[in-house]
Amino acid sequence: MKEQSILVFTDKEEEFVNLLIKIGTKKTVAQTLVFLANTPEATSRELERGTDLRQPEVSIAIKYLDEQGWVHCRTIPSENKGRPQKCYSLTKPVKEIIAAIEKAKKDEANNQLALVKKMRDYL
Repeated sequence: MKEQSILVFTDKEEEFVNLLIKIGTKKTVAQTLVFLANTPEATSRELERGTDLRQPEVSIAIKYLDEQGWVHCRTIPSENKGRPQKCYSLTKPVKEIIAAIEKAKKDEANNQLALVKKMRDYL
């Protein structure tokens, strides 16, 4: 058998995940984002093991990150027969991603406040 190490979250990284969840990020997306933020690149299998998520959850999280333009995927051909592996890395620094999340949350809050103001105009 081949020995392999598994990356796991530190307390600080767990706190980062929890903060992302508290502002409305899905747990799977938060875990995947924090994992990728702390490693140059990771395969789907490494993401599954490191975040303790199932394959479908990782796929959905990666799809969301890809839609935001935050993740890059490259394919690694299989050494033997079988499917090639996918390897993921962030396309932007974490600070830029956090800035994008902040802007989206500000826009969302402003839209909600505008709706409240519009409701007041009806009274």
